[in-house]
This record gives sequence, structure tokens and C-alpha cells, in this order.
Amino acid sequence: QVQLAESGGGSVRSGGSLRLSCAASGDTWTQSCWGWFRQAPGKQREGVATIDSDGTTTYRDSVKGRFTLSKDNAKNILYLQMNSLKPEDTAMYYCAADLSYWRVVAGTPDYWGQGTQVTVSS
Repeated sequence: QVQLAESGGGSVRSGGSLRLSCAASGDTWTQSCWGWFRQAPGKQREGVATIDSDGTTTYRDSVKGRFTLSKDNAKNILYLQMNSLKPEDTAMYYCAADLSYWRVVAGTPDYWGQGTQVTVSS
């Protein structure tokens, strides 16, 4: 079992920044693949960024150049630095992990955190 706990959400004004953290505990491993997802009210959950076991990151087009995903393998913490935030970034943000990168990409990883709320006002 893997437990994931997000933190760092909050309310900011448009153009502001936040850094989300996702701490992993339990049967963690450095070869896992990770992702950040978000879900706004009334909308489907969408992938924001992923990182595979080699450290290669991918981002959805709307956050490229603004969000940066990184991972501290020694501490098993996943980060999402979010800059130049926009009101459309408002959502509950979730981190997730799986041994399979393709399950992360597909949005069906085995392990999920409880989420942290990000609210961006104009």
C-alpha cells in the first residue's frame, strides 16, 4: 500500500504562485511514475503533469511554461510549482502514483491522494 498526502493548496490572485507537495509513505519505491491531476466543479478530472521513472516530465498544453513538476527521490515527495496562476486553474488537485507510466497517463493509477484545493481569483 502507498499513501499519498497533498499539501500546499490555497487561495491566490491571478498571476500568483503556489507550490503543491505530495508526500508518499508506505511501500514507496523510486521506480514509480507519478502525476498531478485536477478536477474543477462540474468538470471531468484532467491530467496536469506526469513524471516517469526516468524523470521525464510531460505537461498539458494549458500549463506548459507555468507549472513545473519535480520529485525528491530521497524524501519521496512530489512537487508542482505553479506560477502565473489563472482563474481557470481553480480546481482540486490530486497526486497519484503507479508502477505503470501508462496507467498514470491514462488517469487510472492505483494510488491517489485526498486532494488539495487551489482557488485563483481574478
